[in-house]
Amino acid sequence: MSPDPSEIRAARLAAGLTQRQAGELIGGTLRTWQDWEYGRRNMPSAKWELFVIKTGQSEARSG
Repeated sequence: MSPDPSEIRAARLAAGLTQRQAGELIGGTLRTWQDWEYGRRNMPSAKWELFVIKTGQSEARSG
């Protein structure tokens, strides 16, 4: 299931990353990250899982 835009933004801010940094962290671009965060496109669940794992948020979001 895809995260909602507010959850994407909150996770990025919790990680202390800019939108560009967040996109690059998971092999994306600034524009793609903005599309996910602003709700223009759904973030693939695999990208979301990768992001929370790489930022150390996986345990906090698992439950």
